[in-house]
Amino acid sequence: MSSRNKFLRLANIGLHHLEYLQAIERVRLSTYAPLKCLSSQKKPSTSIISPGLPLNNGDRFVTTGPWKIFFRSYAKGKDRKKSEKGKKDVPVNEAALSELINLEGLKNQMQKSVDTMKDEYVKNLSLRSTTGSFETLRVKFEGTEHTLQDLAQIIRKNPKTIVVNMSAFPQAIPSVLEAISKSGMNLNPQQDGTTLYIPVPKVTKEHRENLSKNAKSLFIKCRDSIKDVQNKFMKNLKNKDHVSSDDVFSAQQQILSLSKTYVSQAESIMEAKQKELLGKD
Repeated sequence: MSSRNKFLRLANIGLHHLEYLQAIERVRLSTYAPLKCLSSQKKPSTSIISPGLPLNNGDRFVTTGPWKIFFRSYAKGKDRKKSEKGKKDVPVNEAALSELINLEGLKNQMQKSVDTMKDEYVKNLSLRSTTGSFETLRVKFEGTEHTLQDLAQIIRKNPKTIVVNMSAFPQAIPSVLEAISKSGMNLNPQQDGTTLYIPVPKVTKEHRENLSKNAKSLFIKCRDSIKDVQNKFMKNLKNKDHVSSDDVFSAQQQILSLSKTYVSQAESIMEAKQKELLGKD
């Protein structure tokens, strides 16, 4: 090939390359912006591809002159959460995990959170409030926790009223009123001197719904307690210098799996209690 022909060929290639770059610039400045609205639910990204390039499912392209604008859809935050929720939990190798953490201590602390929730359900979430529920009510007084029966005399005057005689510890009345208010039993005590009169709520639909909400609140409290235990053990793992980063990551994933197990257990108890309170089969 002559030098002249070689020069013309190289010039032609350079011209095509320049046209290609100009096409990309035109797309960037003018074409991409109006086409961005094609996907109202998902945020698109774009690149220039030659005609005929196969596309993945869910992707799309728009023809612009000799080129095609390729859109790839990215999942939004909620979509990612749904996909993460469907992920399988990592299997727990208790023998290997026990070498890195106090596994029994972790399981006992998480189980204690669930048991505490169950006890609060029994004591505080009854359709018919009983004197037994009040006797075991925890009251913080002068820096110490007491049961209400240690501070007062509790009498069921009639099916609709409970009487709490605070004459032995009148200074504890504000603490008792606060404990009753936070008990989740939906009670409105009336004070007369050192005596508290507590009307027992009727079993109405509204009362049932309030108790069901309290069951959810106690579950959230339990769930947060389990996660506190989870985070404490995961944090302690990071401080172990002799453990490799891969082993730390694997152990943390197993701790997360254990945590989910106890949270699921508590959630099942909550759902059963809510059905009972709402009168559902």
